[in-house]
Amino acid sequence: MKILNLGSLNLDRTYRVEHFVQAGETIPAIGYGTSPGGKGLNQSVALARAGAEVCHLGAVGSDGGELLRILEEAGADTQFVQTLSGPSGHAIIQVTPEGENCIIIFGGTNRQITQEMVDAALRSFGPVDLLLLQNETSQGEYAIREAKRRGLRIAFNPSPISQELFRYPFELVDYLLVNEIEGGALSDRPGGDPEEILRELCRRYPDTAIVLTIGADGVFCGTNGQFCRHGAYKVPVVDTTAAGDTFCGYFLSGLARGLSLEESLELASKASALAVSRAGAASSIPALSEVEASRL
Repeated sequence: MKILNLGSLNLDRTYRVEHFVQAGETIPAIGYGTSPGGKGLNQSVALARAGAEVCHLGAVGSDGGELLRILEEAGADTQFVQTLSGPSGHAIIQVTPEGENCIIIFGGTNRQITQEMVDAALRSFGPVDLLLLQNETSQGEYAIREAKRRGLRIAFNPSPISQELFRYPFELVDYLLVNEIEGGALSDRPGGDPEEILRELCRRYPDTAIVLTIGADGVFCGTNGQFCRHGAYKVPVVDTTAAGDTFCGYFLSGLARGLSLEESLELASKASALAVSRAGAASSIPALSEVEASRL
């Protein structure tokens, strides 16, 4: 199974702060760094490092050479990444001493992806393959409909939440991967109990496998009327920036390898635990050999 990832490519600017800045407040940063990032890039890197055959569909500006290099070094195919006019996407990230983060995103060339670019990529994929996407690029709704028409399975990580998201055809999605915030918004239960969120999403989308990550409390999964939970591994938390992306990439790579749903959750949980114990976004994502050798 090949995986086509329609995903963002960002230049991350990370500021280490004592606490998240409040309205009207100016605070000093206690650290600063730049790195490649974006949910799309991180998930392609995670897929590639996990051993999956992944092809990235996206766009960068003239400043995006480093983003292409990171993808290629990880082992992702970049033949469908175009260089367009304008700046690449970028993110402003605050990280606290506890490892929590909040992120502001500028779309840049991620929002210049066209239907023609999607069509050109999909021609290389078929019914045994999978489309992965997030909500940081243009043409997401079109890609879901067109990929399903061609027989691909769909994995959707609908982040960040936006108004346009609510017109997407979620009923066409095979794997819906959300955190508590995203799940709460999509189930009309913001701040609700995770089990209630999961059951409501399963009720609304009965043909979709729902994966609900709940941070340090692990992950819930619901599919075909069955529910399971996998706890998170306890590790010293340094930076949670790429935790969800690592989980997503390793979970889908497990399915691509023929692992069961439960085995894929186990693999993804272990990989994301290793990721949060390190600083950085893409740079924190472990290789499969590290995950398999881990004694967590």
